[in-house]
Amino acid sequence: MAIEVGAKAPDFELKNQHGESVRLSDFQGEKNVVVLFYPFAFTGVCTGELCALRDELPKFVNDEVQLLAVSNDSPFTLRVFAEQEGLEYPLLSDFWPHGEASRAYGVFDEEKGCAVRGTFVIDKEGVVRWTIVNGLPDARDLNDYVKALDSL
Repeated sequence: MAIEVGAKAPDFELKNQHGESVRLSDFQGEKNVVVLFYPFAFTGVCTGELCALRDELPKFVNDEVQLLAVSNDSPFTLRVFAEQEGLEYPLLSDFWPHGEASRAYGVFDEEKGCAVRGTFVIDKEGVVRWTIVNGLPDARDLNDYVKALDSL
């Protein structure tokens, strides 16, 4: 069960595609954060979603907002994926312990061994203000994220 609106967002520390540690709490008091969980790099729907974010990046990475995309891929896989697709925002690896952050947010599919499509908009105080969880084959609508951010 995914964490709900109004809950304190679980903190995490994960490696990005460059091997650097990124903590959710680093943005507290500074920026609203969009935490986007996706199943796997190099798959059709995931690539489409992440490239759509790339194409609208100023809406998701600016003085007020930080986008963090999280999958269960290794940092090495994420680096190649980011380079291939021109993704310049943080792709975070929830590879080991496998799925720990995904489980904390209630979006890890134990049977498939990966995160489902869960998105959480977290305000500057670290509280979840909006969320959507879709099944593996169902892409999300970026306009919904923009509306949620505009309401903060």
